Amino acid sequence: MKIKKSKHALLSVSALALMGTMLTPAASWATDGETLIQEKCLICHTNTGNPEAPYSRISQQRKTPEGWHMTLNRMQRMNGLVISSDEVQAVIKYLSDTQGLAPSETAPFRYVLEQKPNVVEDVDPAYVEMCARCHSNARFGLQRRTLGEWQLHVNTHMAINPTTELHALARDRDWYDIAYNDVVPKLAVDYAFNDPAWNQWQAKAKPSLSGTWSVAGFMPGKGDYSAVLQTKETSKDNFSVSMKGHYADGTPLQGEGSAKVFAGYEWRASLTIDGIKMRQVMAATEDGSSLSGRMFQSAHDEIGGELTAVSGSAVVALSPSAIKQGQQKEITIVGADLKGSVNLGSGVQVVKVLSRDADRVVVLAKATGSASVGMRDVSVGKSKAKAQLAVYDEIAAVQVLPNESIARIGGNGGKIPKMQSTYRALAFSAGKDGQPGTADDLRLGYMQALWSLQAFDEAAEHEEDLKYAGSIDGNGVFTPGDAGLNPERKFSTNNVGNLKVIAQVLDGDKAIEGDAHLLVTVPVFVKRAIQ
Repeated sequence: MKIKKSKHALLSVSALALMGTMLTPAASWATDGETLIQEKCLICHTNTGNPEAPYSRISQQRKTPEGWHMTLNRMQRMNGLVISSDEVQAVIKYLSDTQGLAPSETAPFRYVLEQKPNVVEDVDPAYVEMCARCHSNARFGLQRRTLGEWQLHVNTHMAINPTTELHALARDRDWYDIAYNDVVPKLAVDYAFNDPAWNQWQAKAKPSLSGTWSVAGFMPGKGDYSAVLQTKETSKDNFSVSMKGHYADGTPLQGEGSAKVFAGYEWRASLTIDGIKMRQVMAATEDGSSLSGRMFQSAHDEIGGELTAVSGSAVVALSPSAIKQGQQKEITIVGADLKGSVNLGSGVQVVKVLSRDADRVVVLAKATGSASVGMRDVSVGKSKAKAQLAVYDEIAAVQVLPNESIARIGGNGGKIPKMQSTYRALAFSAGKDGQPGTADDLRLGYMQALWSLQAFDEAAEHEEDLKYAGSIDGNGVFTPGDAGLNPERKFSTNNVGNLKVIAQVLDGDKAIEGDAHLLVTVPVFVKRAIQ
């Protein structure tokens, strides 16, 4: 039988104030998360008496560390919870370890945990208008709830945001009945609380993440880098961290900080690299042999790039990762235990080893004119990697990544800084069919490009968006214009705009061009860990 809509009670301001008073206890001496939950949370939540799910509303959910942090923030902001920052960390740690998500559950949505900008999501049609018109797909995809808890979640939405039914794409339908009777049962299946993946992960022995790791990564404005990451466990799941290495141009990279591991695989680190505060969000493989994710500036999470860390003997990455037939060029090999002779595959000669460091080997390589087009395995002594180096005849296509992107005006005396957008040029050669853009294309990797901007369409040209919306530098970093009214523009409007980002990659005397769409828009006024 379908549930009919009922009226939803709201806590009054006075009730919230009273609750805030109730939640102002004497100083807490609790040090572990479970004790803190009993001490702090059971003032409002109840003990169910069920040892497998002891706390109402809490025990019926599983979330990432960021998800639990958002829950605690909401409890503080809306329900008057008084809790110190150290206590918050203890509760997040406990809940993430006991009611977290397995690696397979977070895998489709790691982009939001890693604060990767400009991701275009592929959302199930059932969720597009009911959930994703306000939230990212990852927002609900990184939660697991029982059927009853998903039902309560809908009611909580109605209590906190009663205008939900009046929004576009909601007011023309019976939003509540659809959400409660159609969407909730689907959520309870797609994002089930009792997913076997979590039980299986909890039962596994967790790998040690202490040791020496070889790192390959990318940082906008700096380029590719290689480093040695040293991690030392100072207490359970807490680590001291140091990184030392080089950027592609040979300039040094160095920093240190600390890290914490949640649920046995979720790596969260704060470091100061070359004087800039950075964050690492990575996931360990189940065997603990590698970490992968993203490192970005703490103050500007859009400025960052992917990184991979591998322990043991391995070739992690090559920069550049392609060489043209008949070409001679420097190639940097990043990895661990890079001792012994270098082999770049058939038809590619190592002319000279130019330098060796703990984290990399730089060689002068030459591809013979008769070297066949295709991928090559690479090895340095015992350290190996499959399909790391591409040999190509010519560049057939260039793809600008991200293909769709947003930058945001800011600054100009305001409190919200500009949000830049960063680009890379990914090159391809045509496969055996000779046609670019088909399934047999050979991916050549990222290449140096000449960057420029154009107005995206006639309207953008008419509004002179190219003049006012911002500029792009030689590294593919776009900086938007200032926030606020601009008296030089029509109607003194602000510096938003609609632009096209152009990358030209040189192949001999030819320039191969690719483009992407960039929307320069207004600032984000509310920034959440998971949007």
